[in-house]
Amino acid sequence: MPQKIEISSKTIIFTVLFLLSLKMIWQIRELIFSLFIAFIIAGALKPGVDYLEKRKIPRVLASFLIYLIFISLIAGIFNLILPSLVQEISHLFKNLPIIVKTVFPSAPINFFTNFFTQNLPSIANQAVDIIKGIFSNIVFVTSTLFFGFYFILDNHLIKKLLGNFFEDSEVSRIEYVIDKGQRRMASWFWGEILLMLIIGTITFIGLTIIGMKYVLALSVLAGLLEIIPTLGPITSAVPSFLIGLSYSPILGASTIILNFIIQQLENNLIVPFVMKKVIGLHPIITLIALIVGGKIAGVLGVILAVPTTIFIETVLIEIQKGRK
Repeated sequence: MPQKIEISSKTIIFTVLFLLSLKMIWQIRELIFSLFIAFIIAGALKPGVDYLEKRKIPRVLASFLIYLIFISLIAGIFNLILPSLVQEISHLFKNLPIIVKTVFPSAPINFFTNFFTQNLPSIANQAVDIIKGIFSNIVFVTSTLFFGFYFILDNHLIKKLLGNFFEDSEVSRIEYVIDKGQRRMASWFWGEILLMLIIGTITFIGLTIIGMKYVLALSVLAGLLEIIPTLGPITSAVPSFLIGLSYSPILGASTIILNFIIQQLENNLIVPFVMKKVIGLHPIITLIALIVGGKIAGVLGVILAVPTTIFIETVLIEIQKGRK
């Protein structure tokens, strides 16, 4: 006799509300990403603000000074490398059909010319979409910076938000766990910044020594892709190899040897020294996080995959400790 399965009205209501909540979260995912990035930035800059506050500087002024220094450094770096970088990238794209033709002789050169000619109207039509995208990114960056500033400014934000819903002991516990996760993500943030600078600089020096073209563009690419564990360094090696091969087999082989040396230095010396035990994630977990992050939110999801996993791991570890 078949069993009769009964579903209570509470279960139905809970399921509907849960699905609606997921849909709402998906609709505001950009806001969530913005808040999460701001949370990481706030954690990275918070020690500096706390240091100034201990020196009798008001927290508002300390937050403003640290934030101003942070933004000024980023703007200064962009201002320093952007003009040369844009020039190299434009020159690279101009010569891209020739480079591809040299590496792949069987491909007709007219294919690339016809491709750009036929798609020029389409590119022009998409200009408005590109401008919208840039504007959207400006709004995203600006809002993220403002969120980060307010996260730093209010040192007891968690207690104020949750104080009316939980007991003081529970609020303190939640605050402790979130603060610990934030500190781990802040360590990851500064570690990645340092890694990107080191790898970018080493790549620049190495490519210059072997006589490579587009050194600055390729070095910046190598530095930026360092934020993606495992896959980033491999991806950054491909363009330098193809461009080197287009000039001579020796130069192409030299780029492979150079990238191999950099990878060995990175894996055995630089990453262990810079990161120490900040991340502590198994490579398989890291790879799964990158794939899931990419599926959910594209490039931004890949970038935030590791810090998100670090934060979740910290919360789970602290919950397990609390049970024990």
